[in-house]
Amino acid sequence: MTSGRPDAVLVAAARKGSDAAFTALVTRHQQGLRGFLRRLCRNHALADDIAQEAFVAAWTSLGSLKDASRFRSWLYGLGWRLAANRFRSEDRRRTREEAYVAEQADVPGLSPEDRMALEQAMSELPPDQRAAVALCLSGGFSHTEAAETLGLPVGTVKSHVARGRAKLLEALGETHDE
Repeated sequence: MTSGRPDAVLVAAARKGSDAAFTALVTRHQQGLRGFLRRLCRNHALADDIAQEAFVAAWTSLGSLKDASRFRSWLYGLGWRLAANRFRSEDRRRTREEAYVAEQADVPGLSPEDRMALEQAMSELPPDQRAAVALCLSGGFSHTEAAETLGLPVGTVKSHVARGRAKLLEALGETHDE
């Protein structure tokens, strides 16, 4: 039985390939690690995901642990760094999203209702058509540049843009001819 053995002994056995020894380490430390991460994240699902990532990272990098008797603090450190990375990533995503919303709000002559209608219409376009419309109508790409980017023939991109534009205009209550 491995559960009563000290962490250092279990780490040594796990380093030699013992799944049972690593399972005993997980069993011993998962509740504490999850509790720490839940308090840190204030989101149980996120904390559990990060705890799982920490155990995977621990298994794959067990050889880098210098002092096997300090497994617990090393594991919690892995969890902390993974959580901090996730927080930074979320902050960057939020900043990008806020910049995008601010950029969309600056479109002259477009009411909030029209903006929402356009976003809904864009979301309903097939992915390749949506990409072509986004590149050519919003991103300033030529049809040739968009075709190269998407790996599609130029004629297909032109067709996607024309159909997408028509659907967007329809969402705004305009006809293709206006």
